[in-house]
Amino acid sequence: MSTNEAKVRIERDSMGPMEVPAEAYYGASTMRAVLNFPISPLRFSRSFIQALALIKGAAAQVNIELELLDSSIGHPVVQAAQEVARGKFDDQFVIDIFQTGSGTSTNMNANEVIANRASELMGGSRGSRKVHPNDHVNICQSSNDVIPTAIHLAALVQIKDNLIPALEKLNKALDDKSREFWPVIKTGRTHLQDATPIRLGQEFQGYAGQIERARRRLKHAQAELAEVALGGTAVGTGVNAHPEFAARVCKALSSETGVEIRETENHFQAQNTLDAVVEASGVLRTIALSLNKVANDIRWLGSGPRAGLGELALPEVQPGSSIMPGKVNPVIAESVIQAAAQVIGNDLAICQAAQGSYFELNMMMPVAAHNLLESIDLLASSADNFADQCVKGLKATETGPQMVERGLMLGTALAPAIGYDKAAEIAKEAAASGATIREMAQKRTELSAQELDALLDPEKMTEPGLGNGPAGG
Repeated sequence: MSTNEAKVRIERDSMGPMEVPAEAYYGASTMRAVLNFPISPLRFSRSFIQALALIKGAAAQVNIELELLDSSIGHPVVQAAQEVARGKFDDQFVIDIFQTGSGTSTNMNANEVIANRASELMGGSRGSRKVHPNDHVNICQSSNDVIPTAIHLAALVQIKDNLIPALEKLNKALDDKSREFWPVIKTGRTHLQDATPIRLGQEFQGYAGQIERARRRLKHAQAELAEVALGGTAVGTGVNAHPEFAARVCKALSSETGVEIRETENHFQAQNTLDAVVEASGVLRTIALSLNKVANDIRWLGSGPRAGLGELALPEVQPGSSIMPGKVNPVIAESVIQAAAQVIGNDLAICQAAQGSYFELNMMMPVAAHNLLESIDLLASSADNFADQCVKGLKATETGPQMVERGLMLGTALAPAIGYDKAAEIAKEAAASGATIREMAQKRTELSAQELDALLDPEKMTEPGLGNGPAGG
């Protein structure tokens, strides 16, 4: 046997024979795609491969029950699919993300890997076709309904298992800090300028509220993703699929994964659009922007330590400079901000992918899948890390409270007593002279010290309902 013969074997598909690596579990269709799409190092994620394999395994079991697949072949297919779902053959999924827009190449990659492994389980060799990738593994299916279903299923599992727990952890960390920082009164800021006093705990209450609402928005995204295309086969008509197939597979997948999926009532929209993926990505983009807001505020509040705001002390996790000894940077917050930027970019790519919907099929499903699942993973990991390595270790400094008495917007509290215009004059004079609002009010008004103490109590100014005068912002 020649060296070349030892390294390859011949597999066949509808286009004829093809050399594939001798040890590969994939076959001719996969090999053609590898040669056709040498575009990037990007490959489908573990979560997508798992979802695709779970669909194949459930489909085989249902096809046995529907008597469309002989159990002597079906049971090895189920076992092979389970092995793929567990990650045993991840290295056999070798096709670039930038491939045929329907994901047909990756659907066939899964079919071939499962068929060859099932053939081995039946005592045959790889390439023996004891189990056929189309005739056995792909019964009642098309790439056009399997791939969008795999996108939805993978996203739902990742949201449930990773993103929601990470957001819950971050929400709790922020809520804990809100309670811890509640006694700390500081100067609020609007337009990057001094505003009326606020509790540091109230600022963190706002951050926690953003994350709480992120979880609420995810519920709607989950509801949209729960509707899947499986059962529509090629163009949504369900040709070559048993009428009970999709509903049974969805029920089995829901039971196995713990997420709800159901066959769509309108297969045509489910296959010729990415509308649910676009909506889910929009929710992820909103969450990314929320994380960006929180992380950016925290790094600004921790700026300094001497020439910045310095109201927070951030955990020191690594040296910040190769040239400036002792410098420590807000690197965890920076990592969150960068992850958010990537998610926002991914959302744009998904919107572009949705524009690749023509007639009965969207033709940019692989890139949409890659970006959606990457966004979920990035948000989950960055939120989890942010909670553990930054938020939980935050400390309030004395800087914020010390600056309250010098805050010019304390003059807001004077307006109910002396009018907006007079209070504005006092604020301007205080700013020009360097005096405090209290000092200037003592000179320019007839308010007693006791009245000024009552009006300029910063703690009361953090509560609603103080005074009845004009307001501005």
